[in-house]
Amino acid sequence: MVKYALTAENVCKSVELDKNKLDIIKNVNFFVKEGEYVAIMGPSGSGKSTLLGILSCIDKQTSGKVMINNVDVGNLNKDELTEFRNNNIGIVFQSFNLISVLNAGENIEVPLFFSKKQIDWESKVDELINIVGLRDKKKSFPRQLSGGEQQRIAIARAFAGEPKILFTDEPTGALDSENTEMVLKIFDKFKKKYNMTIITITHDTKVAERADRIVYIKDGELYERNFENDK
Repeated sequence: MVKYALTAENVCKSVELDKNKLDIIKNVNFFVKEGEYVAIMGPSGSGKSTLLGILSCIDKQTSGKVMINNVDVGNLNKDELTEFRNNNIGIVFQSFNLISVLNAGENIEVPLFFSKKQIDWESKVDELINIVGLRDKKKSFPRQLSGGEQQRIAIARAFAGEPKILFTDEPTGALDSENTEMVLKIFDKFKKKYNMTIITITHDTKVAERADRIVYIKDGELYERNFENDK
């Protein structure tokens, strides 16, 4: 029996603009199996980041339903949603968002402050910093790290709370080709080691091709095939 890490049914997102309704996401139906790696591609302004925000519980849809690990997140109150997100979701953005006054190891620990899981902090940090290949940078501060190294620490931080699903928004957008390949190999390691479900937003075809499946978004609508081929 197929187990789904995430399902989105008839998800819409609208906003009011100059007293007119603007539809950003339009009746999206999206299903991701446990352990699947899915890339979402589309042009700027297509709704990619808005959709990712909804799926990752940062934003809320206007209508429709999102379920993660069989939990209807729309039924959770604010506190319940915060706890659910801390326990089930990891997020990596294009900007690294590391805390400048904390060293690399301490940045990785941040999600553990909010987790109720019984996790050995020191062992978890050592495990993750080894996976991303930066054991010798554990005591280094963000200003002492390159952009690629900062992103690798940000990825390790996203896994600290042992999430079930990882969302990434242009995770290699600020990196050169060498560091992009390093980051993609790290995703491959996590997927293999933890059977991690990964949903990534990207403009980069080479990044998308590492996924198990690619879907496309245009004008707020999701497609399973490349709409560019329909021109």
